[in-house]
Amino acid sequence: MSRKRDYYEVLGVDKNIGEDDLKRAYRKLAVKFHPDKNPGDHEAEEKFKELGEAYEALSDPNKRAAYDRYGHAAFQNGMGGGGGFHDPFDLFKEVFSGGGGGVFEQFFGGSGGGVDSSGRQRGSDLRYDMQITLEEAAKGSEKEIEIRKMDACEPCSGSGAQKGSKAVTCPTCRGRGQVVASRGFFQVAQTCPACHGSGRIIEKPCTSCQGEGRVEKTSRVKIKIPAGIDGDSRLRSTGGGEAGLRGGASGDLYVVIHIKEHEVFTRNGNDLACEVPIPFTTAALGGEIRVPTLDGAVNLKIPAGTQGGSTFRIRGLGMPVLQGLAKGDILTYVQVEVPTRLDAGQREALERFAEVCGEENNPIHKSFYDRIKSFFA
Repeated sequence: MSRKRDYYEVLGVDKNIGEDDLKRAYRKLAVKFHPDKNPGDHEAEEKFKELGEAYEALSDPNKRAAYDRYGHAAFQNGMGGGGGFHDPFDLFKEVFSGGGGGVFEQFFGGSGGGVDSSGRQRGSDLRYDMQITLEEAAKGSEKEIEIRKMDACEPCSGSGAQKGSKAVTCPTCRGRGQVVASRGFFQVAQTCPACHGSGRIIEKPCTSCQGEGRVEKTSRVKIKIPAGIDGDSRLRSTGGGEAGLRGGASGDLYVVIHIKEHEVFTRNGNDLACEVPIPFTTAALGGEIRVPTLDGAVNLKIPAGTQGGSTFRIRGLGMPVLQGLAKGDILTYVQVEVPTRLDAGQREALERFAEVCGEENNPIHKSFYDRIKSFFA
C-alpha cells in the first residue's frame, strides 16, 4: 500500500503559507492535472483528486489545525471536524467560480464570454481597490499598479498552439461542442469540457500554456486619476483585465477609488470643511487668521464679536468639479479657545474686564437665562 503524501508536499507549499497563496498554488496545479486537460491519463486524475483533498484540508482553519497536530490521523474515525471530503470536481468548481474573474469561468467558458468556433473566449474583467490621498484626488495623478493575472502567452503569441499546429475536430464531442450525460431516465446536454463548446481542439498545444494561450504573471498597468474624483468611483482600463482564451479579447480592469481620511479636511461634495481654533481675544476684538487650503494657507478676516461655531466660506478653494473648471469652497468652522492657565496679572485683567462688560456685552448669555427663568422660580 502506497504511503499517503503530506498535504503540504502535495501542494508544494510551506507550512506557514497564507490563505491567498495556498489557493493560488492549488489553482495552478488543479488546472494542470484536471482530467479534461489530460484525457485518458489515470495518473493525472489521481493527482487531481489528491490535490482536492489536500486543499480542502488546509483551506479550512479547523481541519488545518487538526492536521498540523495529528497528521492524516486527524480525519480518521470522525476526527478533524469536517465530516469527510467533498467530490474533487465540486471543490474545483467552487474554488474557480468565485472571487471575481476566477480561472474556472475562463477555463470552462463562463462569465468571460462565449467561445467562438475557433475556441477563443474573452477574458474576465478584474477589480482593483486603490487608496489615494485627498490631495491626489484634488489635483489628479497617474498611478502604476501591479497585479497578478492571466496574460497572453509569449511563445505562442496567445494562440495556444505550437508553431505549425492547427485546430482539429474535438474527439470528445466529435465537433458538436456538446456532450450528453445521463441522469437516470434523463439525458442532459452540456458544453464539451475538452473544446469548451467550439467543437475543435488544438492539435499540438503550446507547452508553455498547455493550449490556453495565456499564463499567470505579474503585470503593470498605468491608471490616470482625474482631478476632482470622489470616493467609490470606478475607473476602467479597457483591455487591462485577464487575457482571453486562445487569442480571445482581453477583459477590462475596473479600479475602485478609496480616499484616505485627511488630518485637516472633511469633504462634502466639492466643498472642504475644517475647524480652526482662534484666541478668545481675536473673537472679541476681531483680527486676521491663517486658514489652510490644499494649495497653501490664506488669510481670513475675523470680525469683532465672532461667536464659537461661526462658519466662514472661502470661495473657489475647495475640490475641483470633475471634468469641469469650477471649484467648491472651503468652509471654516471657528472654535473660540479659552486660556487654560492664567498668571496673577492676566487673571486680574480679566476680572476687571468682566466687571466693565456686564450682561449687555453678552447678549446670547442674557437671552438664554431670560428663557429659563421659570426653571429657577
